Amino acid sequence: MNIPLAPSLSTSGPGTHYLLMLGHALRDAHYTHTTVTPATHARVNARAEQWATSLNDIFGWSRPFQAALVPPALLELMHRSEILESWKDGWRSTVRLSTLDGGYYFHSAYPTEQDDAVFFGPDTYRFIRALQGELAALPAWAPACVVDIGCGAGPAAIALARRWPDATVFALDINQAALRLSAVNAALAQASNVKTRHSDLLSGVKDGVDLIVANPPYLIDPALRRYRHGGGELGAGLSLAIVEAALARLNPGGRLMLYTGVAMAAGAADPFLARVAPLLDSARWTWAYQQIDPDVFGEELDAPAYRDTERIAAMWLTAHKPSPGASVTLTSQET
Repeated sequence: MNIPLAPSLSTSGPGTHYLLMLGHALRDAHYTHTTVTPATHARVNARAEQWATSLNDIFGWSRPFQAALVPPALLELMHRSEILESWKDGWRSTVRLSTLDGGYYFHSAYPTEQDDAVFFGPDTYRFIRALQGELAALPAWAPACVVDIGCGAGPAAIALARRWPDATVFALDINQAALRLSAVNAALAQASNVKTRHSDLLSGVKDGVDLIVANPPYLIDPALRRYRHGGGELGAGLSLAIVEAALARLNPGGRLMLYTGVAMAAGAADPFLARVAPLLDSARWTWAYQQIDPDVFGEELDAPAYRDTERIAAMWLTAHKPSPGASVTLTSQET
């Protein structure tokens, strides 16, 4: 099979070119899949046949399959993409492919137990919905440098690149597997202004930054998996570090858009808001804070780390750094 390579992915490893071709092939086959929570995934798979009977079973539900199920050309692409692992007398894909707003996103197969797993799930859908709503409400603005911290599979970076095709959009992550899949997903979306870069927070970006967007890990994970473990007090460490990085690095007139989860104790004030409000107010930034979902990852409450937690809420923080000489309105909004 003579498969053209993608020059923009030439530094990402030999299998990456073929993974992009696989994405095109599945899109041409009108493949779709909405990724659910791990708990729902386990329940659905428990009542299904062990072996896949469709492409959706293979690339959505991470079920093993017999080679005869897959057209030969597609199976060759899977081999060349280096995403196949043997499973009894068949195979299993090490990646999933999810659809969101017409886009296609490769991410890690279920279950995501590896330290370098690349997450995509209901939290991603909530995050992108909140981001799209925020972008729609923005006044006319043309940022030059846009950053997605902890890009994962890259849906936010791609959404930003589509909104501002003349901007440079950096998809940053400490996980090389995430950077590889983000590059493929950006190529699938023809978002040529997305630049993947290995970076701890903003360490990999030296220029001034106009917009920071992030959906960081915010849970306490005993296994310390990078896509789940937020560190600090009840997982808030990375989210707080992103706010501090924005305060230090955003250009005048720049903005921060942060989706995070907050562990709420019964009867207690929001601990994340209590930490970030004084920082933003002392810097005289305009900001707003609201609840996106009052109850996410409820199964985590069984873990010892959350013994005093009543719920984990998904929250959305936006903050605007004033331009020199601009009047400032301080906002402390929680809905």
